[in-house]
Amino acid sequence: MNLLDPHGRRINYLRLSVTDRCNLRCSYCRPPGMDPEPSSGARLSDDELLFLARAAVGIGIEKIRITGGEPLLRNGIARLLSRLRMLPGLKKLVLTTNGLLLAEMAGDLRRAGVESLNVSLDSLVPDRFVRITGSRLQPVLEGIEKALEQGFPSVKINVVVMRGVNDDEVVRFAALTIGRPLTVRFIEPMPLSGKDCGPGLTVPGEEILRRVRERYPLTPRERESLGGPARYYRMEGASGTIGVITPVSCHFCGDCNRIRVTCEGFAKGCLFSARDVDLKPYLAGRDAEGLMDTLRSVVGGKPTGHRFLREGRRGVSVDMSRVGG
Repeated sequence: MNLLDPHGRRINYLRLSVTDRCNLRCSYCRPPGMDPEPSSGARLSDDELLFLARAAVGIGIEKIRITGGEPLLRNGIARLLSRLRMLPGLKKLVLTTNGLLLAEMAGDLRRAGVESLNVSLDSLVPDRFVRITGSRLQPVLEGIEKALEQGFPSVKINVVVMRGVNDDEVVRFAALTIGRPLTVRFIEPMPLSGKDCGPGLTVPGEEILRRVRERYPLTPRERESLGGPARYYRMEGASGTIGVITPVSCHFCGDCNRIRVTCEGFAKGCLFSARDVDLKPYLAGRDAEGLMDTLRSVVGGKPTGHRFLREGRRGVSVDMSRVGG
């Protein structure tokens, strides 16, 4: 079943947030003053999330990425993932985490059927990692090693590259792929409003690739099936790959294949969409047909591109911890 938006893009990917709680305070994600612990009463229950996922798969969604906040903070997350993985028609279940709890939970996640992990990691320098996130680096590194030991088919490291903050670590991050089957993806920060979110931080993807090429030859790789917007490359002799995600310098809206649902049950056709569609009435009434029709309407309302692409790269107010990135 093909689910197409008005611009002819096939939508087969749902980013599903299961919590807005997080145990990091990254400056580009949660600006100072933001409530760190919103009320848990508004978050969808496991049964509601499962009902929602089943409806999404029923209209053509093939891949679900579980996000947060930090999804591993949700009680019973492994059981929820096991139930999601059993949905008929779901081809891929993946998860994004900051890695702080990954060492102790990697085995449960793998047994639950998670195929791919994305681990957010913005510095390999302990003191710098603390400044960016407010937490320690070592637990994240241990979590990545444990994930590799558990045999996940794909373990990716997501690095938000910020000029003057961590851009001097690009080659060091790329070198992680030499001896391990890791994928390191370099991401341009988007110009969001709030501290450390302005456009001056952006290091263009082509500049990142040029820095790596100065040290290691690169060969382009094919994009993943059901993948996102990253362009992939392999360094000569490396076990893993690197990738770049360029929402600012070379936006990928023309290939967007996703919708999002927040942990409070609001669907969004775009990260920066001002139109949030409340799904809770359909979840509360177990109205599968109404829910599927509403999700189709979200797809039908997808814009052609990000708002900041039309607004001269000005800061846009987005609570990334609630939307799920």
